[in-house]
Amino acid sequence: MRLRSLTLSIVALLASAPAGLMLGAGAAEGPMKQSFGKTTDGQAVDRYTLKNAHGMEADIITRGAVVTRLLVPGRSGAPGDVVLGFDTLEGYLKENPYFGAIVGRYGNRIAKGRFTLNGKTYTLATNNGPNALHGGLKGFDKQLWTARPVSSPDGQAVELTYVSKDGEEGYPGTLTAKVIYTLTGANALRIQYDITTDQDTVANVTNHSYFNLAGQGTGDILSHEVMIDADRFTPVDSTLIPTGELRPVAGGPFDFRKPMTIGSRITANDEQIKFGKGYDHNFVLNGEAGTLRQAVRVTEKTSGRVMDVYTTEPGVQFYTGNFLDGSLKGKGGKVYAFRNGFCLETQHFPNSPNTPSFPSTVIKAGEHYKSQTEYRFSTS
Repeated sequence: MRLRSLTLSIVALLASAPAGLMLGAGAAEGPMKQSFGKTTDGQAVDRYTLKNAHGMEADIITRGAVVTRLLVPGRSGAPGDVVLGFDTLEGYLKENPYFGAIVGRYGNRIAKGRFTLNGKTYTLATNNGPNALHGGLKGFDKQLWTARPVSSPDGQAVELTYVSKDGEEGYPGTLTAKVIYTLTGANALRIQYDITTDQDTVANVTNHSYFNLAGQGTGDILSHEVMIDADRFTPVDSTLIPTGELRPVAGGPFDFRKPMTIGSRITANDEQIKFGKGYDHNFVLNGEAGTLRQAVRVTEKTSGRVMDVYTTEPGVQFYTGNFLDGSLKGKGGKVYAFRNGFCLETQHFPNSPNTPSFPSTVIKAGEHYKSQTEYRFSTS
């Protein structure tokens, strides 16, 4: 009887344990949780650190579901932090260019902050010239997410959840966004998205990390070599809203089908380059959307780091830090100057709610929209 009672007690204890602690050997294998300070209104912000056996580490905070640090080994084996950001919460609470954050409800731009759905027109805040950008004045990047460790056979993982109420930032429906970050044993940072809503709405949720594979704060990214598996891109007007055209990349500065350094054509005498002040464009990825396939490869020869981006999304926004101007001091006091980082935001296309020919970003009531992106790291 005593053995049966003890067994039942152990079963009860395991059933009540947080999901992230159920990783074979117990708590030591789950993500480490620490305080990361408090918001200006006194809400506690936590930081979760994911690790693997190869020296990779990823820090995720609950404010904005931000990736604040990503340690990746280089050719020498020494790890380096390859994402831009801040050492403390204070930096993220101030105005910043979405360093490492989950952006939504609609990542990227919606023209004139308006769209029509089911015959009704919705009005959003215009926070990027005449357009709405990255969810509005208080998008997902500025919200406090709830977090819990979760079990994964592939590595340490944390799930973050945010509930966006009906009417928030002008969008219809109460939308629940779940994001799972997993640091795999194969040196990949996997991001899984699961979006549901109680009313028809539009959504385009992505991660907005700025990368520098030589290490954050080490200078510009112009010598990084980039390959993008895209035969077409979506040209934009002077306010960076797509025109609706799917333009072939062949023969111009947007052709990254073979590896090219970022700096080789970034000052080309091209109207699209001038509009973006460099690259700030959506590429139409080859392959079938909804299937996980390779979209991008980036190589940094000094460190030997290689980043392969796999995604189920139909597009990726390639942005080359054209608005970084040296006014921000990041981790370790490093100044983030012009083009000191690049973004690869896997996504549906900008302004899709107003462009019927683009892949739809409408999520129907009761549907689950699921997406996955992986940043896989290796060395050359």
